[in-house]
Amino acid sequence: MLLLRLLRWSARQAVLGSVETALWGLKSIKGSCHDFCTAVYKDVTYMELKNLLKSKKIVLIDVREPWEILEYGKIPGSVNIPLDKVGEALQMNPKDFKEKYNEVKPSISDSLVFSCLAGVRSKKAVDTAISLGFNRWPTNT
Repeated sequence: MLLLRLLRWSARQAVLGSVETALWGLKSIKGSCHDFCTAVYKDVTYMELKNLLKSKKIVLIDVREPWEILEYGKIPGSVNIPLDKVGEALQMNPKDFKEKYNEVKPSISDSLVFSCLAGVRSKKAVDTAISLGFNRWPTNT
């Protein structure tokens, strides 16, 4: 129950506050959150994600369902693409992607980080992205 309350608090902060405030809530759940992973199977720590979001070196894709975003909130700077739509979305033409997700479509040369609630779906999204040729990780995190 405490975990659920922390997640809800963190999600509300993500909607209402800064990225740092929102991520602090996630960090506090486990000490350092490993529920973010990249397209080279590298878990991203809280501090790494915070720095990467500030530097704009990544595209953060949240693979939770839309109702989860509404219920728990969104990390500012992320784009919500539910897990079952990741493969389709990453293969869309840029114009259709922009219309559907209101964001610029990531290119093969972009570094992707996936997030979800517990890490299981983000790891599946990594498999999908790798199968489509996405395999970059930013240096100097």
